[in-house]
Amino acid sequence: MLMPKRTKYRKMHRGRNKGLSQRGNTVTFGDYGLMALEGTWITSRQIEAARRTITGYVKRGGKVWIRIFPDKPVTQKPAETRMGGGKGAVDHWVAVVKPGRVMFELGGVREELAAEALRRAAQKLPISCKIVARDEVEVTSEGE
Repeated sequence: MLMPKRTKYRKMHRGRNKGLSQRGNTVTFGDYGLMALEGTWITSRQIEAARRTITGYVKRGGKVWIRIFPDKPVTQKPAETRMGGGKGAVDHWVAVVKPGRVMFELGGVREELAAEALRRAAQKLPISCKIVARDEVEVTSEGE
């Protein structure tokens, strides 16, 4: 499971998840990507389940990039505990995902294979996603 090796502080506030993703919103490394359409927390277990689905479906062909990392600790108090006594212990780690964020990228495989692998990975995640392809931008210089 993904989690940070070390952090500056053990526990974190919940924060807000407003707005669109300002960075990580384009397919950069691979040819196809899985983009989030909603904002939420994605747990390290969900990331690992999606990663295993992709690598299993493409039969370990191509290359998979995971563009999100669970660096936010989520605390949980034990069951049937009275109020008070401070904040609970760290239970699991999550990645904060905003709409428009490309979470997974896949390269080196055919389009149909990539689309099906990413579709299956999207079923492992708690949000609606869409499959996006790298935009082929033709660079032409005016003087030539």
